[in-house]
Amino acid sequence: MLHPSYSELMQVINGDDEDKNIITSRYSLVIASAKRARQLIGGDMPLSEDADEQKPLSTAVEEIRSSKVKILQDGEDEE
Repeated sequence: MLHPSYSELMQVINGDDEDKNIITSRYSLVIASAKRARQLIGGDMPLSEDADEQKPLSTAVEEIRSSKVKILQDGEDEE
């Protein structure tokens, strides 16, 4: 079993507001995690403390779980 699970990650990202679903499928979560992992491989600084001990994808998932990375919806601009 994966830790954290897909459902736990989706709950963290979407929060308790059912009207505001940022991530609606596992596929979207996988794409967001892979995109962040590619950023880390490309040289972006990791936002988690244990990044040196983990692979880029594990670091990306941890950053998403701890809400250190914001996932934007289509058409939403970065601040």
